[in-house]
Amino acid sequence: MESCKLKNFKYQGVIHIHSLKSDGSGDIETISKAAQKAGLSWIIITDHNHFDTKEGIYNGIYVIKGEEISPKSENHYIALGINKQIEPNENPQIYIDNVRKQNGIGFAAHPDEFTRRKNNYPPINWNKDLIPDGVEIWNWFSCWGDKLNSKNIFTLAFSYLFKHRLISKAPQKSLQWWDELNSKKQAIIPAIGGVDAHALKVKKCFLPFTIFPYKSMFKTINNVITLKEPLSENFEIAKEQILNAIRSGNNTIINRHIHNKIPNIEIGNSIKSAHSGEILNLDKTTYLKVEVNKKALIKVILDGRELYECVAKKCNLLLTQIGKYRVEILINNKGFAYSNPIVVI
Repeated sequence: MESCKLKNFKYQGVIHIHSLKSDGSGDIETISKAAQKAGLSWIIITDHNHFDTKEGIYNGIYVIKGEEISPKSENHYIALGINKQIEPNENPQIYIDNVRKQNGIGFAAHPDEFTRRKNNYPPINWNKDLIPDGVEIWNWFSCWGDKLNSKNIFTLAFSYLFKHRLISKAPQKSLQWWDELNSKKQAIIPAIGGVDAHALKVKKCFLPFTIFPYKSMFKTINNVITLKEPLSENFEIAKEQILNAIRSGNNTIINRHIHNKIPNIEIGNSIKSAHSGEILNLDKTTYLKVEVNKKALIKVILDGRELYECVAKKCNLLLTQIGKYRVEILINNKGFAYSNPIVVI
């Protein structure tokens, strides 16, 4: 594929983190240090019904605040790019609209939790009659909670000691719903992945311990944003760069526990190339290109239906149809990467 390429800059970050302001255990200093040790560039704190975190650059990490608008039973909404706290309401459409009024963007949080869990964590789902701005298609803690079996001491110990075995792929129901939403709009309905980090402290034991510390959670589901220019050293400018990338779907969701090398996913022709969240004109030279550092199952999804798959490190596919293309990459039958759509017109 011969195309005119511009240099792109990729930055890994984590969305959906809870601090002492709600039900997490760490302050911003602690959380940012964990992010630094995990090799991240940016994080977004989304405390439940709180919005008073002091943003800035901590320990070299861009710390941005959002809010998880959290009614008691369902329809949690991750609000980004807002400027003041939004209260939950019995009518979720009210806070969905309030996010938009603040020129923010909201994501339906963990929309498809299991209703028949084998533990005491009640599922918190999303009413699919409500149309969000975006979808959290993969939530690490939510998927772990779906598989947690607290039936006896042995199944409970397995769930904690071998936690990564409980995380397989992004929920198919969430992916299908996301595709349906994208089929109804010309613009991209963006997706994010969340860790839902709490670093819960357990003190009622002989030896107190932390369940899933921030650093370990930050090495799971990341969002890799693609920028045309490097992140600014000015926090306010960098904040807008990050939020605009998420708003536009210029991010790919990866599970770093499966593989830590960022894949390359692009569609290009003889004129230019496009990445997640971007638009490209179809011509006779238009190819989709996927490169992975490890042999993987590469799936190409066009407008919600599987168009092509192969098992390889590289994939080059000549495109002949317009539509929204996205890519799923699985390694050893485990979900590794999910791109936002690239629109071919």
